[in-house]
Amino acid sequence: MHRGPTVPQALSGLGPRALQIVRTARELLEREGPDALSMRRLGAELGMRASSIYEHLRDKPALEAAMISVGFEEQAALFAEAVHRSDDPVAALAGAYRDFARRQPNLYRLMTERPLRRDLLAPGVEEAAARPLLDATGGNVELARAVWAFAHGMIILELNQRFPPHADLDAAWRTGLEAFRGTR
Repeated sequence: MHRGPTVPQALSGLGPRALQIVRTARELLEREGPDALSMRRLGAELGMRASSIYEHLRDKPALEAAMISVGFEEQAALFAEAVHRSDDPVAALAGAYRDFARRQPNLYRLMTERPLRRDLLAPGVEEAAARPLLDATGGNVELARAVWAFAHGMIILELNQRFPPHADLDAAWRTGLEAFRGTR
């Protein structure tokens, strides 16, 4: 028996129409970029008035928080899998983080480029995404933050095409991660 698409745990409290709105918003975000993510444009995509969206999600920040919550949930699963099958968990996490951002650059930007409305996120999703890195750094919060800042900086520069065309980014990643090995 087919049950339809799996509902991310982060969205389990939403009704079917709200789930459809979040999924469609995410598709629109990745397909056309953040400027396309307006309630009017989303309503047109869904075949409904923009004002009707507010019957299902209270406002645009709530919509964005739902998408970010799912992104954190996906990262948590990817990171746990990466660490599970690796002898070098920090490098594995960096690779999974980079892959996530490259596959979904607009979601990644939504998740990282503005202040995070933690009060609107699904409970526990941010912590679940951060846990594998914290574990990989032996519980050292400051080291985990430094590794994350390095990874984010590398990713955003790569996404924004700020490195010279001939730059060996894989070598830069390896070199950067190697610098953290002595601090663990």
